[in-house]
Amino acid sequence: MTGQHMEFDRRVRRLTKKHEKMSRGYRMQLRSDGLVVMRPRRVRSAIPIRVLALCVCAFFAFKALLLTTIGVSPYDERVQRLRDGTPVEVAGAWVMQREPVSEFLASKFTQFMY
Repeated sequence: MTGQHMEFDRRVRRLTKKHEKMSRGYRMQLRSDGLVVMRPRRVRSAIPIRVLALCVCAFFAFKALLLTTIGVSPYDERVQRLRDGTPVEVAGAWVMQREPVSEFLASKFTQFMY
């Protein structure tokens, strides 16, 4: 009796799990024998990877544009002022510090703009 009860519990858990997945959406699929079967839809990420990559690229372009317009030494002075501030400003200074990607983009923007 215990083996049958464990098998029943396993089937109930599997059905509950499938029901939870299907509550988020499902699709119909026609099997080769003609039976229509409902399959749960795959859960997609809330933020697609393309959007995240676009935001990172836009951020680097923004930093490069700042480097191009205000110049390297004023930019470094402003970042240094951020380093001397509150912990949030220090984190901002770490994010806004110059790195090879923004310097490369700034050199390309300089060629394009001036």
